[in-house]
Amino acid sequence: MEEYLLGLDAGNTVIKAVIFDRTGREVAYAGEEGHSRMPCPGHVERDLGELWANAKRVIRTCLDRAGIAAADIAAIGCAGHGNGLYALDRNGEPFLGIQSLDTRATGLVEEWAAEAVGDRTYPIARQRPWPSQTPTLLAWLKRHRPEIFQRIGTVFCSKDFVVNRLTGERVSEMSDMSGAGLLDLAARRYDRTLMEAYGLGDCMDLLPRLIESADIAGKVTEEVAAETGLAAGTPVVAGLFDVVASALGSGVSRTGSASIIAGTWSINQVIFDGPDLGGPVFMSSTFDRARYMAMENSATSAANLEWLVREFFDGEHAEGISPFDACCALAAEIQPAADDPLYHPYLYGAQQDGHARAGFYGIAGWHTKGHLIRALLEGVAFGHRRHVETLRGAGATFDQAVLSGGGSRSRLWPQIFADVLGVPISVAKSKETGALGAAIAAGTGVGLFADFTEGADAMVRIDRHYRPNAALAAHYDRRYALYSDIAEAMAPLWRRLSAAESTATGAAA
Repeated sequence: MEEYLLGLDAGNTVIKAVIFDRTGREVAYAGEEGHSRMPCPGHVERDLGELWANAKRVIRTCLDRAGIAAADIAAIGCAGHGNGLYALDRNGEPFLGIQSLDTRATGLVEEWAAEAVGDRTYPIARQRPWPSQTPTLLAWLKRHRPEIFQRIGTVFCSKDFVVNRLTGERVSEMSDMSGAGLLDLAARRYDRTLMEAYGLGDCMDLLPRLIESADIAGKVTEEVAAETGLAAGTPVVAGLFDVVASALGSGVSRTGSASIIAGTWSINQVIFDGPDLGGPVFMSSTFDRARYMAMENSATSAANLEWLVREFFDGEHAEGISPFDACCALAAEIQPAADDPLYHPYLYGAQQDGHARAGFYGIAGWHTKGHLIRALLEGVAFGHRRHVETLRGAGATFDQAVLSGGGSRSRLWPQIFADVLGVPISVAKSKETGALGAAIAAGTGVGLFADFTEGADAMVRIDRHYRPNAALAAHYDRRYALYSDIAEAMAPLWRRLSAAESTATGAAA
């Protein structure tokens, strides 16, 4: 009997394979970290050959660890980071991978803002152009790298590429394509007028066939079965934008419920009966056939801690303790004080300003590593707070949220989120909420669940709850105001630094 579901999660850094049973119990896990290339400032790319090789390896490893027959997997679902640009060439071969951390198109976005291009795209897609948005990157290539643009045959998001390799099918689905600003959101279809606004009216043929998230995209091919250990013919559903998958995999499935994801990106989202929340938001994506997810997002979250650990703290921890846990332990020793340092989490720019840069502010001689780490954890939470305030200003109402992503694994960081945001925070039992959401979509696609909510009710369990510390409310209000004032003061300096870098890069070329 087919009792298991395989969820894949193709993030900006790691691709994971997780096998779940129908109650959501994790049977086996495998993950592998990929490598990003940064050939020049603002460019963040990956090798698609490596991505697919890693995907095959984690699938086989996960199957081996599970000790189950491949034929007992009822279906496969895949989640993946949204936006960026993953392209096949005109022969259907892997060609180009640009990640959603890329900011090369910042100048084009500024040009379009001056021309009010967003006033044309927002009424259709409920999204304005931004630097690593899929159509913006495609338009940048068309203008600045025509020799590359001419070779593109299909435009994907990351998980679409994995689904294509598994099945041979050239498909995408509603949540990723709407999250990329490529759909008429109300009509749930591609739109030529929208593409023309991006200067891509002649690129409709580059867009893959569009289906619903839980629709079966295809089946595992004989070749892939031989390479991975999967059973040929296993159904593969179209999958989900990873932020939607992570919300679903953390139990957020009902209208009005809120999801916060502290991963590579800062994701802040609420389900609504759309397609219009009320006021403007960064983006809206379809959630299922009837509802939508309003989002305020930016690349300003847990990637900051990954950077800090990689560059300064890796190896500085006791055996058996992860460097991330060691860092959080140092931060937990710090009692919050008015003169604590502040941190801006803008390693990859800010949503509002692609020129923005990360920085520590207010460091004094008596501050320690623990102070700097805590400042970073708080700075990421402040970035989320800015997005949450925008959602509320647009009409979203919620009094609690579920936190997922790498940041939720810490015992300290969820409490900081609760204190900074002023709402109770819950954390799901599963650490792999993206893969679990993809598995729920897979189960829905083959009829194990009637819909996403039934699947989430069957497979998701909540593990921990955090209540805000009322005694720290005024403290964090003051620090957030200072954090915001410094960002405003720094904006012209970031722009000057970015201009100097562009000049130096051009001279070197």
